Amino acid sequence: MFKILNSMNDLSIFKSFQKVKNKNLLRLDGKAVIYTRVSSKEQAENNASLETQLKYCKQLAEKKGVEVLECFGGTYESAKSDERKEFKKMLSYVNRRKDVGYIIVYSYDRFSRTGANGAYISDQLKKQGIVTISATQEVDTTTSAGSFQQNLYYMFSQFDNELRRDKCVSGMREKIRKGYYIGPLPFGYTNLNPGNGKTPEYVINEQGKLLRKAFLLKAETNMANVEIIAKLGKKGLKINEKYLSKYLRNPFYCGIIVSPLLPDEIIEGKQEPLVSREVFLKINNLLQSRKDIRKYNSEDENLPLKTFVRSLECDTPYTGYIVRSKGLYYYKNRRKGSKENRSAKKMHQTFLEFLRNFQLSDSKYIEPLKEIIEEKFIELNSEKIEATKNAKNQLNALERKIDRIEERFVFEEITKTQYDKFNEKLLVEKRALEKLSLKSKFNSSNLKKAIEKALEFALNLPSLWASGTIEVKRAIQYMLFPEGIRYDFKNHRFRTFRINSIFSAIVSISGDLSGNKKENYHNLYDNSLKVEVVGFEPTCFKRPDLQSGEPPIAQYFQVNYILFKQV
Repeated sequence: MFKILNSMNDLSIFKSFQKVKNKNLLRLDGKAVIYTRVSSKEQAENNASLETQLKYCKQLAEKKGVEVLECFGGTYESAKSDERKEFKKMLSYVNRRKDVGYIIVYSYDRFSRTGANGAYISDQLKKQGIVTISATQEVDTTTSAGSFQQNLYYMFSQFDNELRRDKCVSGMREKIRKGYYIGPLPFGYTNLNPGNGKTPEYVINEQGKLLRKAFLLKAETNMANVEIIAKLGKKGLKINEKYLSKYLRNPFYCGIIVSPLLPDEIIEGKQEPLVSREVFLKINNLLQSRKDIRKYNSEDENLPLKTFVRSLECDTPYTGYIVRSKGLYYYKNRRKGSKENRSAKKMHQTFLEFLRNFQLSDSKYIEPLKEIIEEKFIELNSEKIEATKNAKNQLNALERKIDRIEERFVFEEITKTQYDKFNEKLLVEKRALEKLSLKSKFNSSNLKKAIEKALEFALNLPSLWASGTIEVKRAIQYMLFPEGIRYDFKNHRFRTFRINSIFSAIVSISGDLSGNKKENYHNLYDNSLKVEVVGFEPTCFKRPDLQSGEPPIAQYFQVNYILFKQV
């Protein structure tokens, strides 16, 4: 009985009922690892800082009587991010080991400068029984006050980083505003004055000269990137298609600097432009892009001839409207007091009949027409072809002179002063000639493609127009009739005073070949077959109704592009 009473007074008997919290205890008798780092390559190569860090960390381990299992770091790693190679290697090591109780660092900013994230990593390690301690900032991280002080060190390190970054970014922005590039120079350029404190001098190197030819090939012939790479690869330009596409879109090559550090500013760079801005913008289809943007509404979709058709009597454009009660669309002449209203359905049917005048009746006419039209165009543009040939010969001669003067300078036949004087003169002459060449070039390859595409369109023009979207319809309209068409309201028929040169030839020649029975069009041959000075190169898609003098050839490529988008 006495024994039973004693056991009841012994409270330890109730210990078996106590719920034990699942908690990892700190491994204060555990072993340690050391982590050291510096921020830059120069500091790592000097090695003095790393040796000092390692020395103090080992002294702290001896003081605490802790065995050091492994040392990590020993190199340069920025602590702006915790995705560091040696840092992650160290964390992986301590996570695998069950006997590591300490991570020793020289100071807490060596461990992390990410503020809250550094504190979070330390807290997660503590839950595994591992504490992070500093050789120069001794705090008791096993207590709440010590943990708070440790977190403050992390936060101050992050704050210091951000202050440094702000100063650095401000300096970089000012440098960009002065026209200097930040970061590795784009391919094709060399800085003759590298290093801090020196004024950069950007020059085009040998690879850059070859890259310039890539730009010109793209602008002049619209050659595929793969073909450009193959062509210039034989001359020593070793790049892949992905990088060439990237270079063609970098405005640095036309003397402009854009940077995410100055998102709202466009800077005139100090570098010599590799190509003119005209060439760069032409390649990137930007010359007309801003004023060509237009959104179409439902009324446009149902009235594609709106403003394209003008009155034969007074040259006033036709607009349109809808009778909502009937759901029917009508065209209306804009002239004050005019009563020229016509059902959209009837006008569209008449327009389709009009288009059939420009339709080839049989594909057998394509091959003979190709030859006849091409010969005629070349004959009528002989002056342009000769000018293009002369410009090319002059450019080749200039390039030989430039190469020759460079060679003489290399072999010390002339002084640098003489080289700079004559080289600059030749480069100015070359740029002027390149600019003139862009305006006067004639590309027979694109001419053949344009004629072939036009003849393909001519086989089924009405069906293309009838089934196309508003963009397709309007592109076809202005491709055939660059200045629009006139409508004879009394006789309910269309007339035109300017027809696209190639389609004019198609009507003329195919009429002779097959016999044109319909004579309800007139003035089809008022236009010369000569092409405007812009040339035959394909251009970006533009709203043809905004381009009063659009070259005929370019329009075929526009329509082809739109049709391709529909597919």
